[in-house]
Amino acid sequence: MKKWDLNDASQTIQFSAALLTAFIGGGLFSLIRFPIPWLLGPMAALLIASRFKNVKLIWPVSIRNTGLIIVGYSIGISFTKSSLSDMISHLPSMLILTALIVLVCACSAFVMSKYSGIDYPTSLTSSIPGGLSQIVVFAEEMKGIDITTVTFFHVTRVIMVVFLVPLLIISPLFAANRTNDSSKIMDNVIPEWSDLFPLIFLFALICFLAAKIGKIFKLPAPYFLGPVIAVAAVGLFGLQGPPLPPSLLDISQFMVGGYIGLLLEPEQLDNKRKTLFFALMNGLILICATMFFSFLLTQYYDLSTITGFLSLAPGGMDQMGIIAQEVNADVSTVTSYQLFRMAFIYAAVPPLLRLVLKLSLRKKDKNSNVKTKC
Repeated sequence: MKKWDLNDASQTIQFSAALLTAFIGGGLFSLIRFPIPWLLGPMAALLIASRFKNVKLIWPVSIRNTGLIIVGYSIGISFTKSSLSDMISHLPSMLILTALIVLVCACSAFVMSKYSGIDYPTSLTSSIPGGLSQIVVFAEEMKGIDITTVTFFHVTRVIMVVFLVPLLIISPLFAANRTNDSSKIMDNVIPEWSDLFPLIFLFALICFLAAKIGKIFKLPAPYFLGPVIAVAAVGLFGLQGPPLPPSLLDISQFMVGGYIGLLLEPEQLDNKRKTLFFALMNGLILICATMFFSFLLTQYYDLSTITGFLSLAPGGMDQMGIIAQEVNADVSTVTSYQLFRMAFIYAAVPPLLRLVLKLSLRKKDKNSNVKTKC
């Protein structure tokens, strides 16, 4: 996404228009009582508005990052010694279920490569549910992978997950377990703005420094994960941060939702309809697979189906954390599973992709040599 220059009048107008559009979307979704209105409303409004040819909108990444820091802080304060102990006991299931999700991705990518015309390395890279920026960076480093297709698939899946998961959660499918985990992470008292001060200034500094350090050490989603780790660590040593008022969480969702809404750029694709169809099918397969695995997870652990589903859902760790907060799921469990999957993917998938790409290139060279001899 293009960087915002404060001194550029045209960009200021484009951002102001995006801000107004996002606010209208959030207000409308809130009015009709749509789930997570201040995340999905701005996202939907900007996604629709950006499809008009003469409309140019921008959303500064710095605003998205600020929203992620707020979300990271709010999730970090949910971690306790007992939740970390639970996380350790979940490690075997984390490993098995993550491996199964990657296997589903590999099989889905293989079938897709046969019918879509997309080569298998690109198809596999497009299917793996890792962080968007990290997967795109990896695709850029690997020769032979179509970066545009990879980006489109990942953005499409993120948008699908962020829209469909809340709708699935409020559906009768999850009705029986909708409030099971709320007692673990929520108090009956609604936090007020006045409760934040003065301690919030210290935690704001901690979160800012943690985000910057996370970026230096190339953590996935550093502006989210850095504050999560730092605030959780400080809390374990006895300094607990104040809970955030709902209105501040709405603002953070607004900041993130606006950015996601402008990510999708189908005009860059050669075969738009065909690629969109396979991107939607790929996202749907992953959502269905993770839903099935989540039901298995809840059979072995004392988790609600909502927490189980969000723990495995193939969206971004930050987006799933936001949704988990809104639906009163066990946020620490959701974040732990999402974090483990990202770590597993970044450790295991790159070598696998390099091997697949190497075999694919070798096969192409062999076929070209055969044609030359003929």
